[in-house]
Amino acid sequence: MTLIQTFHGTASNGTPLTAVYAEQPAAAAAFALVFPGSDLPRFVHWGRPLTAPETVINTFDALAPQRVSGALDYTAWPSVLPTQSEAWSGSDRFDVRRDGVELFCKFQVTAIKAETVAAGKTYTMAEKDGYPSWSVASEPKQTPTVTVTAEDVEQCVKLTWTCELDETGLIRQHAEVTNTGEGRLEIGKIELAFSVPADANEILTTTGHHLRERSPQRQDFTIGRFAKSSMIGRPDFDATLLLNVGEQGFGFTHGNVYSAHVAWSGNSVLSAERLPYTTGVIGGGEVLFGGEVGLEHGESYTTPWLVGSYGEGLNEVASRFHGYIRRVHRDWLVDHGIAPKPRPVILNTWEAVYFNHDYGTLTALADKAVESGVERFVVDDGWFGARRDDTAGLGDWQISQDVWPDGDKSLKALADYVHGKGLEFGLWFEPEMVNPDSDMFRAHPDWVLKPTANRLPMQGRTQQVVDLTNPDAYAYIYGAMDKLVGELGIDYIKWDHNKYVTEAVSPRTGRPAVHNQTLAVYRIFTDLKAAHPGLEIESCSSGGGRVDLGILEVADRIWGSDCVDPVERADIQRYTSLLVPPEMIGEHVGASPAHSTHRATSQEMRMAMAFFGHMGIEWNLLKEPQEDIDKLAEWTAEFKKHREWFAVDTAVHSDAADSAVRVDGCVMPNKAAAIYRFTQLTTSQTYPAAPVKLPGLDPDAVYEVSPLDVSLDLAKQDIGNGQSPLGWWTADGVKMTGRALATYGIRPPAIHPAQAVLFKVVRV
Repeated sequence: MTLIQTFHGTASNGTPLTAVYAEQPAAAAAFALVFPGSDLPRFVHWGRPLTAPETVINTFDALAPQRVSGALDYTAWPSVLPTQSEAWSGSDRFDVRRDGVELFCKFQVTAIKAETVAAGKTYTMAEKDGYPSWSVASEPKQTPTVTVTAEDVEQCVKLTWTCELDETGLIRQHAEVTNTGEGRLEIGKIELAFSVPADANEILTTTGHHLRERSPQRQDFTIGRFAKSSMIGRPDFDATLLLNVGEQGFGFTHGNVYSAHVAWSGNSVLSAERLPYTTGVIGGGEVLFGGEVGLEHGESYTTPWLVGSYGEGLNEVASRFHGYIRRVHRDWLVDHGIAPKPRPVILNTWEAVYFNHDYGTLTALADKAVESGVERFVVDDGWFGARRDDTAGLGDWQISQDVWPDGDKSLKALADYVHGKGLEFGLWFEPEMVNPDSDMFRAHPDWVLKPTANRLPMQGRTQQVVDLTNPDAYAYIYGAMDKLVGELGIDYIKWDHNKYVTEAVSPRTGRPAVHNQTLAVYRIFTDLKAAHPGLEIESCSSGGGRVDLGILEVADRIWGSDCVDPVERADIQRYTSLLVPPEMIGEHVGASPAHSTHRATSQEMRMAMAFFGHMGIEWNLLKEPQEDIDKLAEWTAEFKKHREWFAVDTAVHSDAADSAVRVDGCVMPNKAAAIYRFTQLTTSQTYPAAPVKLPGLDPDAVYEVSPLDVSLDLAKQDIGNGQSPLGWWTADGVKMTGRALATYGIRPPAIHPAQAVLFKVVRV
């Protein structure tokens, strides 16, 4: 069928109209644009496919506002790039200057190209030995794409706007600005927009801080502007992954939701804005410092992608992002001839030993890791230079002879030992940062971003930021990492990022450098992975920082948070999964009490909370009794049975009326089976907890619901507080329809606070 169509007509006031309609039927998503005369387009539809696309030409007359008193002669109807020339009186969304003077552009469309672009791979999923198996389909990916050329001839600024509807149902738009005149054109901000319906009157974003990332917050979408900026060179713990607007009270399973995301790892803004004269817009873009990006005659700047996702509930919104990023990584594997593999269970040494490295301890820990079912062993901070604590040595990427002397107890010997145990070997780096107390800094003080020749930015964790836009600094960092990957046989890099990127001026150019620094980070990720096929890199930015589609396209996973307390993780992981597929979120079983909060929790709770993501261990197993090691091995083995499906499943979350409980799950693509986790975070108002709904199933199918083996015996685990048996909590379970499970639900077991259980749902 035709995925994109163009229509022409005339408005009642005589304005010539062009309409473009695009849809992806398999994703149940569509959008429509209307171009009045030579103006930039307006979004007039964003949601489900329309049965009569030709009618979108009529939306101009149906939606265009009348002129009213007290304003301009034209009532604002925001385009994809609102400016004052179209009566937009809100915040400036297009900030460009020539010779220091701000330009007020009026863009006239000169060309509209609407086409289906056949490029890129599509995949077919089958089953092999009970697990998903992917193959490249014969037909290329079909992407409805609109490309618009517009220009302000007098002010010598050209705009090329591109919008595409991905096969996942995501809408992606970006703009290229070209200087067609003389004199330097400075770019400040280009904040693209999606129009949203009038009943999208509530905003959901996330906030937080270190050890408490992705905390949800809601507010009314009132008149005015709500904006969340990230101005520290990366999205921070407080950054919202998505800006969501929707019908009052929307949740994971209900309500029309419209979401925006800027696919960029540098400085950016996401905003929602409504004026008294207009419906609302959401959008965002990169934010540039003065002088950071300047265009000479003929030069261009391209914005990051602004990505929009529509869904009936946040679960559908998130599933589109998950599908997109999964395909990006599938493409990388195919393009580089790398065989796909299940997510290896990780043991990371940080909370086990911190800086206290030695051969005997870490080999013993590797032995315990093998007993627990671990497949990847990662040595964290402290192996290099003078790095005995966090005050010195960062930037000296040479193996410390004090800790790892050459010989039979070297770091190479440890890597060989780990490989000999059948484990992958991983190593921690923080390539973007340097301690002033380091050989690198003393030799090259000019390799650091700083506002003036004689003043450094405010320190963070005794660190400064390496200027990766300097080719010499880039070559040193890349060369050191490349050498170690080859010599040690490193399979995995844990890439940390702890220092805020502030006052970020490159000494080479004398200009702010966040934009080019971000591009350099992307390049070093891809350069290393291309040079060492199969190498994986984790993006760990003090835990939960720098989480965005830009970094997700080049990293293999993110570290969800430095807090592995499972009570805190319940919502950290839930709201991180609005953007990130679970298998890309590092979810580790830690110690009790947790190192970050000192909260004591059961081993069952800690393991259950790590079960759906990229499971790992952040725990000194050398100090634990054998029965705990055996229990960990049992849960790890259970995780391995399901992890390949988790990587293709639809992640779902339930909207429980009880704020004390959480229901999260992974549903197979064909809805044949699912695994859910019920978590009792605190005590409930009802006792026992009320029935919980299970989203994502086929409403007309009959399912058998039963506990997962590791959660079957509540008495043995000593996590339940029910004084009589729960009828269905047996190996045989109970049979119910998907509709009943989603509408009325099922009674969860009565368990103590800060406990969780797992159960499966299988179609019969």
